[in-house]
Amino acid sequence: MTKTIYVLNGPNLNSLGTREPEKYGHSTLADVEKLCRETAKRFDLAVEFRQSNREGELIDWFHEAKQKQAAGIVLNPAGYTTTSVALLDAIYATQLPTIEVHITNIHAREEFRHHSYISKGAKGVICGFGIESYALGIAGLASMIGAKPKTTAKS
Repeated sequence: MTKTIYVLNGPNLNSLGTREPEKYGHSTLADVEKLCRETAKRFDLAVEFRQSNREGELIDWFHEAKQKQAAGIVLNPAGYTTTSVALLDAIYATQLPTIEVHITNIHAREEFRHHSYISKGAKGVICGFGIESYALGIAGLASMIGAKPKTTAKS
């Protein structure tokens, strides 16, 4: 049976590709989704990939993930990183292993971005690798939950 992970994206990530490309690059959210699905497949994991500009919807998806017995969550909280105690509480309430990811290095940006409420509850944090942060987050989560990369036969 294939395990499912949730990849959740916070506010304004629907604008990837056009929003501040000097910071976030030219990849779109569809590109991120494709990367996540390809990476998860290497570990025989299925992906529920979602984005919302609404905090409550992200929290509802945490609870849905728990109810559906998801193996874990990769979360890019975006603008909620520095403000959302409610998302932190969702991590605690659902007790699902959560990896926090960011496209940019939040510690090299404006001072207010250096503090993450999410990090307190996350099992790991990856930032600054562009959209590859998602692939690294999925690989880290896979390792945590015991999902091994599928081996391929050499020709």
